[in-house]
Amino acid sequence: MLSIFRRGIWSKIMLVILAIGLFAIVITGFGTGGMGGIGGFGGMGGTTLASVDGEDVTEAEARSQVQRQLDRARQQQPELDIATFLGGGALEEIVKQLTDAAAMRLFAARQGLVATRAMVDREILGIPGFQNLAGQFDDAVFRRALTQEKISEEELRRELADSLVQRQLMLPVASSSFVPRGLAIQYASLLLERRSGTVGIVPTEAMGAGVEPSSAEIAVFYRENRARYTVPERRVVRYAPFGPAQVAQASQATEAEIADLYRSEAATFAARETRNLSQVVFPDEAAARAFAAKIATGTSFAAAASQAGFAPADTARPDQTRDGFARLSSAAVAAAAFSAAQGTVTAPVRSPLGWSIVRVDGITKIPARPLAAVRGELAARIGADKSRNALADLATRIDRAISDGSSIEEIVQAERLTLVESPLVTAAGADPANLAYRAPPELMPLLEGAFDMEEGDDPAVESIVPDQVFALVGVGRVIAAAPPPLAEIAARVKGDLIARRAAERARAVASALVARINAGTAPAAAFAGADVPLSAPQRITAARRDIARQDRPVPPPLAMLFSLPRGKARLLPAPQGSGWFVVHLDEVVPGDAAREPAMIDAIRSEFARVLGDEYARQFTVALQGGMEVERNPEAVTGLRNQLSGGAQ
Repeated sequence: MLSIFRRGIWSKIMLVILAIGLFAIVITGFGTGGMGGIGGFGGMGGTTLASVDGEDVTEAEARSQVQRQLDRARQQQPELDIATFLGGGALEEIVKQLTDAAAMRLFAARQGLVATRAMVDREILGIPGFQNLAGQFDDAVFRRALTQEKISEEELRRELADSLVQRQLMLPVASSSFVPRGLAIQYASLLLERRSGTVGIVPTEAMGAGVEPSSAEIAVFYRENRARYTVPERRVVRYAPFGPAQVAQASQATEAEIADLYRSEAATFAARETRNLSQVVFPDEAAARAFAAKIATGTSFAAAASQAGFAPADTARPDQTRDGFARLSSAAVAAAAFSAAQGTVTAPVRSPLGWSIVRVDGITKIPARPLAAVRGELAARIGADKSRNALADLATRIDRAISDGSSIEEIVQAERLTLVESPLVTAAGADPANLAYRAPPELMPLLEGAFDMEEGDDPAVESIVPDQVFALVGVGRVIAAAPPPLAEIAARVKGDLIARRAAERARAVASALVARINAGTAPAAAFAGADVPLSAPQRITAARRDIARQDRPVPPPLAMLFSLPRGKARLLPAPQGSGWFVVHLDEVVPGDAAREPAMIDAIRSEFARVLGDEYARQFTVALQGGMEVERNPEAVTGLRNQLSGGAQ
């Protein structure tokens, strides 16, 4: 039941009031892609999206935040695209966040709230993305991370300073909420309230068929419910699929092509070596020398590493090539590791991360692969490339033929394709005249394009499997949406009219039962005296907190029990027109939460979060109330269109 209140105060506060400091959050998880994808959105413009007392929220700021938040969202949804992301209102929320942050920044400056350089330094030192393998801040790692994220140190410091100032402003506001224990007790007691009553049902099927409807009545019902019987627009879709099978002959790799590819990738097939390594990195030479001395006295590498605070996962470097290990550490460390014999340990070597010591755990020598061994693999790659090129050429020829005015039959004949015609189908691929019909898989992706065409339009090339299988698509016969003639569906219309009348009779019976119960008749007696035979009503009992649970649906009659005055009954439709429930409440037992202190404390905590959230929101609104805030919704719309278009 507490779900009626807003939840998650701290997550929302961070989104609402720490917008400008989002990079400080993102940067702690370096490797998410950062701002590297911004270039995909095109050049940054200086259009103003909003302003607060003359301080602008620019298009460039919004673009940057869109990319950062999109990168974070893609960690959970890798398939998420920019259009879908923006379609959920992300850009508008980001602009609001930036506007709120600008207002707080100005207010804080006027109140003398600042973040010193020392405070920012402490924040930077605590960010894991700037630390080396030993868990210590490393300036080289810091510089590489900034370069990777395409942000300057000055920009980072400014964002962290804004974040610190915002915390000083908002944490006291959000944490000042207080919920009296008496209020929590009252609410907890309400959740513990128990109610009892009865639920009976008047089923439609108990009403019988009733009087046989006349032809005139059926005709009137048909006219009044034409939309109910309207069949959606149907079309004959004509299509000719083409894909790898149609260009198979042109996709065969020749011996010369295979030999050329083998020569161009000779390094890939040459003999090579990989090593399983264990590595420790110390911040200074003295610690590294002490570690090496311990190894020299007979201590195993694993034991010495454990004593130095390294877990096995910290030291393992399996399946390393020399070049790959050089990128992971440095060229000098890789040279030492790949010069050492199996089972030996290198001397300490200086690297950008500190002082490295490496043990060679195993050496795997991979022999060269002659042309004969990889011929099939190379032929498959060449064939795939030639197939793609041949398909592209085929699609180009078809497009050119369409532009020249060729009909679908002429193109199919010229390119030796097979033309397929569907029956009259709806946009969903159904055939109302044949309910057993199932559209073939290759037809389903073509329906949207086919139903966008007008009768007589030129054919078009549509995709069946993206980048793999296509089809030339045209439209044959088109039948507009309309109900079938009454003569064709008279039996169905008659059955629907009979069912409608039965439902109306069931409602009349149920309404009479409600009236009798509300007049003082006991529910069991009222049902026993109904005009049609009915099952006796059933007894139900529940506590209010039972219907407040979010982990399972609440039956509608049970929910209604908690909205009725005691002693009253009410009507409720049963699912799928199957009848009517009659719900009656006869007993209310008040709850007493005095003996459930844990529940009281939980409710106080929940209310405190809700209030803190509201305080933060209202404080942000109040700040802007004393400032001149201007918004440019047209510029926001334009930016959203640019970003979505750039992604496409």
